[in-house]
This record gives sequence, C-alpha cells and structure tokens, in this order.
Amino acid sequence: MWATKLLNLNLKTAQKRREMALHKLEEIRLDAYESSKVYKERTKAFHDKKITPKTFTAGDQVLIFNSIVKLFPGKLKSRWSGPFHIKEVLPYGSITLLDLEGREFTVNGQRVKPYMADNNIPRDTSDHLGDPDNA
Repeated sequence: MWATKLLNLNLKTAQKRREMALHKLEEIRLDAYESSKVYKERTKAFHDKKITPKTFTAGDQVLIFNSIVKLFPGKLKSRWSGPFHIKEVLPYGSITLLDLEGREFTVNGQRVKPYMADNNIPRDTSDHLGDPDNA
C-alpha cells in the first residue's frame, strides 16, 4: 500500500487515461482508413480517365503488338505487325483474327490497335526496311 501511495497510482485515473489513449488510436486508424479510401478513389478516377475504349467489329483491320521484339531490340524495328482482319470479337476482350493467308488465331484484345491505312492498298507483312544483314 505504501508503494501505491508513494507513486501516487490511482487506478481510476490510469484507467481513464488508457481509455482515452485507445479512443484516440481508434480515431487515428479510422482517419487513415478514410484517407486511404479517398486516395484509391482518386487514383482509380485518374487511371480510368486516361483509358481510351477500343471497340472492334468483324471485318476491321488491326495491328498486333509483338512483345518478342522487346527481347531482341532494334532501334528502328516496329513492334507492331499486321494488318490482320477481325473474324470475330469474343466475350471478355479476346479477338479472333485472320492473317493474309486465311489462317485464324485468337489474341487478347489489349494487344491490338486499329489499322488506319488506306484499305485499297495491298500490304505484304514480310517486307522489312533497313535490315543491313540481309542486304
């Protein structure tokens, strides 16, 4: 008893102080959660604003992004190959394409972009300009 009196330890005031500290901690946690939620919403809105929607229909011409070119970089090599004709647009973003020989294959819709050249000019995909090794 004398130690409690000496240190002036009152259990009721210590309990109230501890409760107040826990309530402050809970408020800080809720504020952090709310600011995180606001940050995520603003980041998502910024990201969604930058996305350009791509809508493709059967018969359109598209180019395909070739990710293998990244492994063997060339300064003037194009990372896009094509053009290819769209045969069918499948659900969930996949697209069935036809090459110039009539073979069909399916790719992810994120790998394609519209081909904006004149449709009357035939184009051969095997021509590569500026390859000094084959000259």
